[in-house]
Amino acid sequence: MPGMNRLPALPACCTPLRADWPLPFALPGSVWLSTDFSPTQLAADDFARSAITMPASIQRSVAKRQAEFLAGRLCARAALLQLDGTCTVPAIGEDRAPVWPAHISGAITHSNGRAGALVALKSEWQGLGIDLEKLLSTERAQRLAKEILTPDERLRMAAVPAEQIALLVTLTFSVKESLFKALFPLVQKRFYFEHAEVLGWAEDGHVRLRLLTDLSPEWQHGRELDAQFCLFEGQVLSVVAIKAGTPSAA
Repeated sequence: MPGMNRLPALPACCTPLRADWPLPFALPGSVWLSTDFSPTQLAADDFARSAITMPASIQRSVAKRQAEFLAGRLCARAALLQLDGTCTVPAIGEDRAPVWPAHISGAITHSNGRAGALVALKSEWQGLGIDLEKLLSTERAQRLAKEILTPDERLRMAAVPAEQIALLVTLTFSVKESLFKALFPLVQKRFYFEHAEVLGWAEDGHVRLRLLTDLSPEWQHGRELDAQFCLFEGQVLSVVAIKAGTPSAA
């Protein structure tokens, strides 16, 4: 890639960046990069050698948090460079979300030794959310269902085969996280698990979501939108992508 040689070498704690898109439906015009990271291999000078500033909140963190932050930012910087030649590292905003250049939509995720970043021009995708979650055990999924699922979602869960409950609860958690990441920059209003529901999902990776609260004139209670997911090396990866020019009506 033109300009890719401007980036410092990756630290030993991160594997070479991968561009293979694991999800079932492509997002034309977007760039996705991921890496595996190992906190035990993080060296004291990895941030400096990577030309990435370590924020104060990360300096106070344990090695795992430092490694996942570095891995996510390395993916984001390389993805931005590949997208349109922008060479920057997203800062941490007051809400702890990445601060992207004004013309960019993006999201970073990390879980269980893997990190990734997804970026696109706002002129193509006005909102992007991505989330990676370790698959819950069936026991933990059943315990967390009341916190993550709405009453209607729990009713639908009752009809799901027992062996799918862990996937269903993990998937519901993940797509709601992705929904928040995609919508919050557009609506500037916080919302929580009870403010959206999964109407249905299919084994091909398609998910249908509905808002259960008013977030803005465009994003009202009852508004439906699509998401997608896949099982990615034993974890659930989900994406909510909102096309530019998406009409305000559902």
